[in-house]
Parts: sequence; structure tokens; C-alpha cells
Amino acid sequence: MAAIGLALLLVLGLGMLSGWKLVFADLPPTPDKAALWSLNRPPGVTFLDKDGAMLAVRGPRHGQVVVLGDMPAYLPRAFLAAEDRRFYAHHGVDLEGVGRAAWADVNARHVVQGGSTITQQVVRNIFLSSDQTWKRKLQEAALAWRIEGTLSKDEILELYLNRIYFGDGAYGVEAAAQTYFGKSARTLTLSEAALLAALPKAPSRLDPANDLDAALARSRIILGQMRQDGWITDAQRQAAIAAPPKLAPEKAAEGDFGYVLDLAASRARDLAHDGAPDLIVRLTVDPKLQAVAAQAVREGVAQGARQGATQAALVALSPDGAIRALVGGKDHRASAFNRATQAMRQPGSAFKPFVYAAALEAGVQPGDVRNDAPVNFHGWSPGNYGGHYSGSVTVADALARSINTVAVKLTHQVGADKVAALAQRFGLSMIPAKPNLSIGLGAYEVDLLDLVSGYQVFQQDGRHPEPYLIETIINAHGDVLYKRPDVPPQQVYDQAHNRLMVKMMQGVIAHGTGRKADIGRPAAGKTGTSQTWRDAWFVGFTPDWIAGVWVGDDRSRPMAKVAGGELPAEIWRRFMLAAHADTPVHDFPPVLETTAPQAPIAPLADHMDETDEPDAPSTGPEQPGPSTPPPKPPPANSRESFYSGLADDFGQAAGEPGPRP
Repeated sequence: MAAIGLALLLVLGLGMLSGWKLVFADLPPTPDKAALWSLNRPPGVTFLDKDGAMLAVRGPRHGQVVVLGDMPAYLPRAFLAAEDRRFYAHHGVDLEGVGRAAWADVNARHVVQGGSTITQQVVRNIFLSSDQTWKRKLQEAALAWRIEGTLSKDEILELYLNRIYFGDGAYGVEAAAQTYFGKSARTLTLSEAALLAALPKAPSRLDPANDLDAALARSRIILGQMRQDGWITDAQRQAAIAAPPKLAPEKAAEGDFGYVLDLAASRARDLAHDGAPDLIVRLTVDPKLQAVAAQAVREGVAQGARQGATQAALVALSPDGAIRALVGGKDHRASAFNRATQAMRQPGSAFKPFVYAAALEAGVQPGDVRNDAPVNFHGWSPGNYGGHYSGSVTVADALARSINTVAVKLTHQVGADKVAALAQRFGLSMIPAKPNLSIGLGAYEVDLLDLVSGYQVFQQDGRHPEPYLIETIINAHGDVLYKRPDVPPQQVYDQAHNRLMVKMMQGVIAHGTGRKADIGRPAAGKTGTSQTWRDAWFVGFTPDWIAGVWVGDDRSRPMAKVAGGELPAEIWRRFMLAAHADTPVHDFPPVLETTAPQAPIAPLADHMDETDEPDAPSTGPEQPGPSTPPPKPPPANSRESFYSGLADDFGQAAGEPGPRP
């Protein structure tokens, strides 16, 4: 008998051990307090605009943590009334609740009631699935006891309120309050608190947006329970029922912000170094300007559709490099390809300011005279649009009129590698270090954001602010994961030369190829049209704003003579007029006295086309063009004669002092 009894005890012990292993062998370890706030949290990113207002949410919404002391007292009590009235009396598992649930489960012959405490719900949300099985319930109870030994009751309740799911992608009371009422959990009314407390039981079924009556019915039960427990007065209960909460209007989809959010999401993960699965990212974007930019792009594409302009992009920066608007195409839903940052295209004449900046650095002056005539460099003969040549022109006039021959001659004189080095210094990192002469006509590809950033050196008196989109990144607990460092912009170009460049680029809008960009205040810029009309650009700036526009086709199909001085300049003008609506008129800094004076820019000759020319050839040599007789001497009182008379003012003789083609 003793042997039989021992055997039975051994079998029972082995059975209990096997059962214990079956239930608890895969029980996860209890992490430290800090880890509980982010462990297994569904990833989500909340984006704020420059003023801190919510723009959009990618993935689940995790509101910033709100501590109990910052909540109205009735808010946590509403959840206690709804979910766990004996929360402060039990140790993670409410035996009374378990008994009631077990009796219901036995009668139904399967698990139909949870009897879960708030602590058990925390465990379920963080560690376990919501499967209604006995194994999961036993594991839940074991982990709840552990949590009760790790955190205080207030800490558990705080964790619960900031991690529970409320439906519609909202996790935590702050995200739920913002989602349903458009306000912080700190300012919720009693009726709003009761409505939120009704949701965790069945977030989908009780979603106020789908069935407000059902949600309000449960909230009235919660208010009654709060009154019964003495947490509110009867007058408060009746007032809450009489004034039910009003839901905030549903926020529109990402709409005009799609391209911005794509870019911000990818950069935020890198900057935060995966510090948390959920992030709150404050951007530099101005919602009003973003809407204006998106509308200007849509209108521009519609306007140019008959000419083959099927897409456009726009980027606008504030003086410190903050991206205030970025539109990567006419419709993000139709195509998420970002033409402002992902499309590499030939800038054409929009690259020429870097050529002229390198020339000034090498000693060339705006009033120096060059000969606009046919050239041939080892079999490559770049010409001007329409085959027109003007003879003697100043450097300033050549930039304003976007004359190709002068740009190539200056590139040859300075050195293509020196032009490339300057462009790289200005932030155009994709320009090769050893280009050929076609760099002078913008043959090497760039993206719009880099091009606009390069132009910002001219706007900022020779300094280069790095463009940026993200101000700060924090997690839902309020920890700062990234804050943009306050680094002063680097001086990359001589101030005196820079001011001369700005004066010359003002001539582009005042008298040159960019006259359609005139906004009635001091502005400078440059047009660009790539080879065979595939890309059209306008980049321009005032002392207050800088913006750039690209127009073209995703398949690089030629457009019907859409030039940079036309549609892109018009889109730019629409945006800049709105951007400057409430801004006083400011002028650029004056040319420094230590530099030579700038020659005035004469009106264009009658035979010059007023639009920018297609001017970016392929990077290889082209066949020589037809021979052209040398230009005739300029007639008296002509524009060429006028500039020849200014030669002495700049210490140069008229003519072509540079190397022969």
C-alpha cells in the first residue's frame, strides 16, 4: 500500500509539474518600470506642424503621457467605475470577480467573462494575447501579481490609462481625447471622461463615430456607478447626462501633406535611432503655405497639361533653412514618388548662377564684356536659343538673358572643376568633381530641394543653412529623442561677391528671362529649361522667402516649349504672393563699397525671345554647328555700345579676354 501511495504521489507530482510547465514555461519575464511604457507598443508616429498642432498620424496614435496629477479627478475614477471598482483593494487579481466569472464560464462551458482587473488588462495589453483560454487567464494572473510587486497602484493605473486602446487607432487617454474631442485629456469634462471610459470594453462596437447612442448608453451606466460609489454628486451626474459630449469633426486624410510625411517619417526613424516604436515628431511645415503650394502645383499642372506638363514640384524654405512647404507632385494618392527629393533632373540654365558665382570668385566682374558668338570646344558647339547672337554683352546681361555661349566661355575660363567645387560647397553634393564643360549649361542632374538649398547661399549673404524638416522628436512619455542642434550656417561664399550675384539675379526678374515671376518687391532668381524641353525650372528668393519649382513629365517626354520663365515662374509667383501677404517689403543688403559697381541692365533687344532657352546638352561632345560669320560692329546707341562704354568703369577693355574656343 505504501508503495502504491508513493507511486500515486509521484504520478500526481509529475502531472502537476507538467501542468505547471505547460502553463508557465513560456511566461515572459517582468521588465523594469521604464520598459513597461514602450514594451510591445504598436508603432506609430504623430506629426505636429511648426506651431505644435497635430497634422497627421501614421499608424496607431500614442498620445503624450498624462500623469494622474494632471488629470481631472473624475477621469481615472470613471475608468475604475467601468473596469475595476475594487482596484485599490486587491493585489492584481480580484477573487470575487474571478468567482463571478468562473460561475458564468462553468454555466456556458467556455470562457465568457474575464473578471479581469485593471492590472490584468495591463498585463494582457503588454505581454499576452486576448485569447479567452484557461492557460492565458492563469498566465495573466501570475504576471498581474508580479506587476503589483513592481509598481505602485497609482503607477499601474497611470500605465493603464496611457496604454489602453480606445478604438480608431488611439492608444491612451491623451490620443483618445484628441481623436474624439479635439482636446487634451487634461481638460476633459465629466461627460467626456465617462464616454472615454465606456470605450475599452468594446472599442469597435462602441466607437462613437459609428454608434454614439450605444457609447452614451454605457457612459450613463458609468456615471451612475460613480454616483453610487460617492465619487460624484447626483447634480454632477444629471448635468453630465444633460450635456452629452460633442465629437470633434473628423480630420481629413493626409491630403496635401503626403509627400512631407513620407520624407519626415523616414528621417525621424534615423534621427531617433529607434529609441521608441512610437514617436511624436514636430515638423517645420506651415500648413497654410503647404496648402497654397499644393494648390499652385495642381493649378500649374492643369494649366500646362496641353503642353505635356504632367507633373510639378515645389519647395519653400524660410531664411534659416526650415522647410515650410514641400510638394512632390500633383497628387500623392496617385503617385507617392517625391519629385522634390527623389527625382534627379537636368537643371539647365537654373545651374548658371553657380557658374557666374565661380567666375566672380575668379576675378570676373558683372560689367566685364564677353563676346556672344558661336563657339566650338573640341567638336562641341553649344548655341543660343533661336540661333541669335548679340556680340559684345556684359556678364550681368548674359546671366539675365541666359546666354549659353557666355556661360560656357566662363566655365572654360574658370575651369569646370572649379565650378563643380563651388556647387558642392553650396550643397549640391551630386555634382561630380571632374565634370566636362557642359556643367556650365546644367547638364548634370540635381534634385529640387538641393537646388533650392544651393540658391539659399545667395539669399543668406554667402552662408549656407542646411535645410531641415524636423524640429524635435519625443516619445509618448515625453523623453526628448532628438532636438535640432542650433548650428550657425557656414560661410561658404564671399559676402562681397554674393551681393553682386544677388544684383545680377535681380536682373533676371527685372529685365531678363524671369519677368513673369515679378511679385512687386525685391526678388532675385533664375530660370532653367533642359535639353529638348524635358524640364523647366524657376528658383527665386526675396530677403524673407526662397522657393523653387520644377515642371516636367515623369517619363522625361519633351514638353511643347514649356520654359522656366513661363509656367514654373507663374507657379512660383502664385506661391510667393501668398507667402508675402502679411510681410513688409524688405530689400537685399547693398553691394559693398569695396567691390566694383554693377552695370545697369538694358532692356532686351527686340530679336531676343523672352523665355528661357533649352540649354542642357548631353554630357558628351556634340557635333559642330554650322559656321556663322563674325558679328557686325554694334551700331551707335545700341545696348552693346552702351555696355562697351562702361568697360572703363570696371577696369576692363571691351572684348573677349578669356581663352579662345
